[in-house]
Amino acid sequence: MTFIKMVSGTENSNGIVSNGIYTMNETGIEEQANPLMIRIVRSVHTLIALVMFASVGVVYHSAVTQTYSLLLYLALGALLIEGIAITANKGDCPLSYLQRKYGDDKAFFELFLPKTIAKQMFRFNFLLISIGCLLLLFKGKVQI
Repeated sequence: MTFIKMVSGTENSNGIVSNGIYTMNETGIEEQANPLMIRIVRSVHTLIALVMFASVGVVYHSAVTQTYSLLLYLALGALLIEGIAITANKGDCPLSYLQRKYGDDKAFFELFLPKTIAKQMFRFNFLLISIGCLLLLFKGKVQI
């Protein structure tokens, strides 16, 4: 959808223009960004990311030590739910919608990484998780 950009600033990959205070949505209506909600969504996003990275760590720890505990199964469940949510959202994080809704024009990983690398993080994480799961499946057959 094409619309006239009435707000000067930066345009994100979804065509939403933001100058940090106002955002023009897809319908061309200028909306004021909500800094409090942006902070809340980013905080929730950070907590979820920490749980996911910890879950990957649990998978690798369990693979190396050959321990299969409730914590491993919880970690695998969390990673499975994340994978389903991202797949259902066509490769994007479901929280991205909330970020854009409140005027945040930066994707979560773009807060820490260059945009070109940030766009590849889901693929990288998928590879990392897949390797960890393969190590779990091979049990004692692979020496690390």
